[in-house]
Amino acid sequence: MEKDELDILFKNLQGEFDIENPSKKHQDRFLEKLNSQQGTIPVKIRKATWWKPLSIAASFLLIGVLTFLIYPDNSSLDEQVAEIAPEVSKTEFYFANLIEQQVTELKTASSPETKQLVDDAMNQLNKLEQDYKGLEQDLINGGNSKMILSAMITNFQTRIDLLQDVLARIESIKKTENNDDEISTI
Repeated sequence: MEKDELDILFKNLQGEFDIENPSKKHQDRFLEKLNSQQGTIPVKIRKATWWKPLSIAASFLLIGVLTFLIYPDNSSLDEQVAEIAPEVSKTEFYFANLIEQQVTELKTASSPETKQLVDDAMNQLNKLEQDYKGLEQDLINGGNSKMILSAMITNFQTRIDLLQDVLARIESIKKTENNDDEISTI
């Protein structure tokens, strides 16, 4: 019968039960009162602090990104090209020496009559040099390496052809002047 009496009791009290959860501070107050009555020292429970390690990791990431942006790769354009295509540096060394010899020869062959021709040739060489720097940058940026390498070699050949053409014109001007001098002395 006891079971029937309990069932009746619960049916009569239905809807009157407190089903709300206590606040989080309720447990803290309860433990504090319990500890004060028993004379024990309360142990504070630390809550998980996941944000501290995360903020430290974020700080390191931020420092790394800022360092990369402020101090970019210090290797020169030539070094970067040599890393991508080592054969370019050898070819460039050969052509650069050949061009430098011809430029020196051009400057020594310069005269007042050929000054304009030499100045124009030097301007054209500077333009071709700027084009070459652009090709190097394209190579570093990951362009079609075969086409760019071919264009780089063509650039060197164009410079050499230009210098040879200008030197040939200077020689023809000098021969013409020598012929004019011989004719005027006769």
